[in-house]
Amino acid sequence: MSDYRLYYSPGACSLAPHIALEELGLAYDSQRVVVAQGDTQKPDYLAINPRARVPALRIADADGERVLTEVAAILIYLAGLKPAARLLPTAGEPLARAVEWMSWLGTSVHAHAFAQVFRPARFVSDESLHAPLKAQGLALLELAYRDIEQRLQGRDWALGADYSLVDAYLLVFYRWGYRVGFDMRQRYPHYSRQAQAVVDRPAVQRALQQEQIVVWES
Repeated sequence: MSDYRLYYSPGACSLAPHIALEELGLAYDSQRVVVAQGDTQKPDYLAINPRARVPALRIADADGERVLTEVAAILIYLAGLKPAARLLPTAGEPLARAVEWMSWLGTSVHAHAFAQVFRPARFVSDESLHAPLKAQGLALLELAYRDIEQRLQGRDWALGADYSLVDAYLLVFYRWGYRVGFDMRQRYPHYSRQAQAVVDRPAVQRALQQEQIVVWES
């Protein structure tokens, strides 16, 4: 048994910790949990993560077995295992800026805007209100992607000169932009440049291949 097991759904936000594990070269195994097929609602997975979400990271070491959830928490934990890899800052304002990015992506962008588009029933049970809620979510995403585009202008990576796991996390939302109908290459050239640089990394290629997903839509 590996020290780590990642529970992921292909193309979900769990892609970011999947990339992190590959970047760090850690020994791990993975278990596919397909959200669209209801796998996160099954008893076996609820025993792993009662919140019924991905990702979940099972950790097994001298302190026993335990489970860590939430993308930002997992990325910070993994980066801390090998600080010399410099996949996240370790202290001060640089670390705060990384957390700022990841917190915003996980809440305002994912749990708020994208959830309104993908899962309006989480917000309101009346199906007649789903269409306007989705429209509101798309409007919020327009603002969020404009923000990302502006932040990436004039810099190689999200945090500046160096690649970090924030860039891996941003790749998730780049892919999702296509899912909501955004012409990513045309509308967001700086984001597209950054996404291409992320995809070109061997560790990212391995994670994409394992999940059997692509980034660029034809």
